[in-house]
Amino acid sequence: MNNKNTVRAMPLPTQKLRPFEGHPFQVKDDAEMEQLVFSILTQGLLTPITARPIGNDEYEVISGHRRLHACKKAGIETVPALIYALDRDAATIAMVDSNLHREKILPSEKAYAYKLKMEAMSRQGQRTDLTSTQVGRKLETAEIIGEQSGESKNQVRRYIRLTELIPEILQKVDEGKIALTPAVELSYLTKQEQCDLLETMESEDCTPSLSQAIQMKKLSQSGELDIDRIFDILREPKANQIDKISFRTEDLRKFFPKSYSAARIQETILKLLTDYYRKRQRSREER
Repeated sequence: MNNKNTVRAMPLPTQKLRPFEGHPFQVKDDAEMEQLVFSILTQGLLTPITARPIGNDEYEVISGHRRLHACKKAGIETVPALIYALDRDAATIAMVDSNLHREKILPSEKAYAYKLKMEAMSRQGQRTDLTSTQVGRKLETAEIIGEQSGESKNQVRRYIRLTELIPEILQKVDEGKIALTPAVELSYLTKQEQCDLLETMESEDCTPSLSQAIQMKKLSQSGELDIDRIFDILREPKANQIDKISFRTEDLRKFFPKSYSAARIQETILKLLTDYYRKRQRSREER
């Protein structure tokens, strides 16, 4: 944000501060939040919150949603703030840029952040009034966003495609259960097809590979995808799929001393199986 847009620096009551409408970045009550609360209680809020006036003596937070939440948890009623006179689009771009530097950003957060920024920049007309200083050519909005965030324009578009996923599937992307590339392919399925896919994933306890996602996208585009086809596709063995046997730790604990770690339990089981195998081999040789 440019200093010429700064109206004033002043303390603001937390009750007058409103979250940015459509803010895509999650504010969680986790261990990091507890550390932030402790830091604010012991050292105060070192970095002011940035906000813009929205009328009725209220302000919309641009940067500092986590800090504001921590202050409220700490019982602090007034926080230092920098007030900027920004319109909605300029504030949106500032809000996104102030959060994209964070170390941990979920795919869903980046997806909606890029989408918000692209829409704001497009309304501002930056598709036509920005040029590259290197070659003097016009840049499209996705390319500008990519240059500013260190990603390719195609990667920016991939993330924005994720906003077409239903929330339940997008959550699986956030959880790392579905990778970005197959998730992008799945985003081309209709909402009903995605619901059918979700139902099948949950009943079969599986997620689609990239080749399976591409196959479903093609069938969707030709109008041939239904829940039965989805089931058949997900039941196909994946190229890197191998059979595995798993046990719940609680089912094994009763056979071992409480002091045994999971690694030691595994080591002991493998040793016992090895001894059993050798015993069977000797028995066969003696016949």
